[in-house]
Amino acid sequence: MEYEMPVTGTDIWYYYICPREVWLMKHQIAPDQEDEAIEIGRFLSETTYQRDKKEISIGSIVIDRIRQEDGQLIIGEVKKSSSYMKSARMQLLYYLDTLRQAGIYAKGELLFPKERKKERVEWTEEGRHELERAIADIRRIVRMPVPPPPKKISFCGKCAYREYCWAEE
Repeated sequence: MEYEMPVTGTDIWYYYICPREVWLMKHQIAPDQEDEAIEIGRFLSETTYQRDKKEISIGSIVIDRIRQEDGQLIIGEVKKSSSYMKSARMQLLYYLDTLRQAGIYAKGELLFPKERKKERVEWTEEGRHELERAIADIRRIVRMPVPPPPKKISFCGKCAYREYCWAEE
């Protein structure tokens, strides 16, 4: 039987932004830890939504916030910006699906504190099928002997791997 590499919510998040970054992270090539975007993310995680419980690890997922509303479990994912909404939705859907597989039925909320915005996310069969395709593709990418070639996208300017990808330019 072939070993199936675990996939995390972070893998899902970056897959929808930059598959190369997924390869780099899964091969333990560390990004620039002093990068401003990483520091802002840490700050937001530590200082926003103080009333909700913070970071709960369940298997391969780390949920930013958890609360109950009218007897319904609501899990929240905090993001710096809504710029990468598809990525954020799919990451939260991955968390909802993982919980569902454990018999925990929850709803999700994307939280954008700087924009004072939130969006509800609910598990669907269609979403589950898209996740299955993404997970299979992440595993295919990670098995590649070298990372996919860099592609210039709007995220590159904010990426902690930009030096690694674009040092030659």
